[in-house]
Amino acid sequence: MVLARREVAARPPRGENATRLGLTAVPIAFFALFFAYPVAAIVGRGLKADGVWQFGRIGTVLSRPDILDVLRFTTWQALASTAFTLLIALPGAYVFARLEFPGKQLLRAVVTVPFVLPTVVVGTAFLALLGRGGFLDQLWGVRLDTTVWAILLAHVFFNYAVVVRTVGGLWAQLDPRQEEAARVLGAGRLAAWRRVTLPALVPAVAAAALMVFLFTFTSFGVVQILGGPGYSTLEVEIYRQTAQLLDLPTAAVLTLVQFAAVGGILAVHAWTVRRRETALKLVDPAQTARPPRGAGQRALLGGVLLTVLLLVLLPLGVLVERSLDTSGGYGFGFYRALGSADANGSTFLVPPVDAIGNSLRYALAATLIALVIGGLAAAALTRRAGRLVRGFDALLMLPLGVSAVTVGFGFLITLDEPPLDLRTSWILVPLAQALVGVPFVVRTMLPVLRAVDHRLREAAAVLGASPLRAWREVDLPLVRRAVLVAAGFAFAVSLGEFGATVFIARPDNPTLPVAVARLLGRSGELNYGQAMALSTILMLVCAVSLLLLERIRTDRSGEF
Repeated sequence: MVLARREVAARPPRGENATRLGLTAVPIAFFALFFAYPVAAIVGRGLKADGVWQFGRIGTVLSRPDILDVLRFTTWQALASTAFTLLIALPGAYVFARLEFPGKQLLRAVVTVPFVLPTVVVGTAFLALLGRGGFLDQLWGVRLDTTVWAILLAHVFFNYAVVVRTVGGLWAQLDPRQEEAARVLGAGRLAAWRRVTLPALVPAVAAAALMVFLFTFTSFGVVQILGGPGYSTLEVEIYRQTAQLLDLPTAAVLTLVQFAAVGGILAVHAWTVRRRETALKLVDPAQTARPPRGAGQRALLGGVLLTVLLLVLLPLGVLVERSLDTSGGYGFGFYRALGSADANGSTFLVPPVDAIGNSLRYALAATLIALVIGGLAAAALTRRAGRLVRGFDALLMLPLGVSAVTVGFGFLITLDEPPLDLRTSWILVPLAQALVGVPFVVRTMLPVLRAVDHRLREAAAVLGASPLRAWREVDLPLVRRAVLVAAGFAFAVSLGEFGATVFIARPDNPTLPVAVARLLGRSGELNYGQAMALSTILMLVCAVSLLLLERIRTDRSGEF
């Protein structure tokens, strides 16, 4: 995520432009080959006929009533999800920013777990909570699956931490004496907050809202599992048109629409980030947090704790409970069944448990790729250099919003000829996963690199150190922990990548999210129980990764 802290930029010394150009060469080549090329190939196949562009197809597709319904629902549910997330999460942002209470750091990590969970696991957890035979169905006979409410609740669950971390991170750094000074001059509590604090928070709230809108606008796994056939977002429709109907022209047009929307969102987001960097004077977050005082603050803290319990812990707890609830009582029967391929008929060519090892190997390889590409990009972006560098920064964020389904299918039709015939190679999956890991590496490492005093590098250069040695001797020791945090986030998001992997993971080497989706797509208690078991395993791996990151993270300003 984008940092909610001031980033110090320094004027680059002479000759650094050449170094910057060299550092950007590898990331640009990587994104050109494994992102731009596959997406362009899909669009080209959909909009070309006999080598001639057929741009009239855009108007034809966008005038279809069913496509207009998809566009309307995609936009409406993204707006509604964003509004609900802000409404529920902003009190949490204040509590984590300004109140000190026992277990705060642990709870901070807990609320972040949903954000790194695969969307397939999020959908599975809410299916166990809201679906047929789910927790609410058994208690009160209430089912919300295949309704828009299930989608909205799952989106709030997934994005709660985006608001808490982004807004709360800046809120914790705002000097409370500014507001106190306004009250001394006669302003009431509400008026002082509205005139002093709120204007400083607006850019952070806008940035968080834009990121939530981006993630929900491109939602795939959650809608695919919870929405049923009645609801379809752009991403789900692209998948249906590509994988089920083989209608590439329609898929290509929808990809262009989504690409344009994401580009616009990221442009506005970049503007809000620059606005946020000019907010009020920032202070150490440790100086602003105080124990709750008065009935109002204690009630607010209790309400936030209850929200976390019901919104975050309950769905995850129900997921674990369903994985243990066999027809013969509670036990590990579904987990034991994961070791047998025969129990699943034709669902898998190998035991489902093999998906665990596959996912770990793929995620480790993807993490290594993301660290190399993202680290080089972050080093190139260390010092601001006008619109060109900001454009490169925005380019690195595109994989978070552009259709992963399009990328995955694009891999199949572009990387099929020597010297890049990778369709049968295991590296294809890590390459796709690394695309979503790179933005997290850049966003984690960039502010830390910018905080390194450039005079240290200049001193090393004066003493005869080459740029590589200066980086190794000066930057690396200072950013070692940031590298570990970046690696952890890249590992977690790579582990859960689904949209592209569902196309390119081989049947004999499924990943955990793909295995969960396949199990949920088949009827029967055993398949359902195994899907819950695999989802629980994936959730536990992501949660442990997050807790470890929280222990080694040095910056407490709210950054992911």
